[in-house]
Amino acid sequence: MKKGIHPTFYTDAQVICSCGNTWTTGSTKKVIKTEVCSKCHPFYTGQQARIVDREGQVDRFYRKLQARQSFVDQQKSREDARTSLDRPLTELNLGSRPTEALAKAGITTILQVVDMLEKGEADLLAVDGFGRKSLIDLKKALRAAGVQLPAAAEEITV
Repeated sequence: MKKGIHPTFYTDAQVICSCGNTWTTGSTKKVIKTEVCSKCHPFYTGQQARIVDREGQVDRFYRKLQARQSFVDQQKSREDARTSLDRPLTELNLGSRPTEALAKAGITTILQVVDMLEKGEADLLAVDGFGRKSLIDLKKALRAAGVQLPAAAEEITV
């Protein structure tokens, strides 16, 4: 070791924390002042959660979590409403003639149309003013709306 280039080493250096805790250690400074030590640091004292709560981070996280859950619930209810069979037939945008013809026959909801299709296409074709073209358009609109057609409606009868 070269002489005169190293600082003085104090084996009895005093460390003073802002909480009042003191201890001795070896250092190149005679007195060391710190803001936190193992007696007052939240990690060592177990008060870490309290500090986070004071800053509101936990509450903010729970608010975000609740907002996300309400968004997911809202999306699910929209999806359920969109695929509901109790919707009016006018939402399918079939046109005025087929819609009016079905309305005169007392068919106003998608559920009623699906029930008639379960029996077969003949019941719908028997409706006055509702023909083959209207039936094809109705099936396309039902599929586009996400409605599962019954097996009887999938069969083509001439």
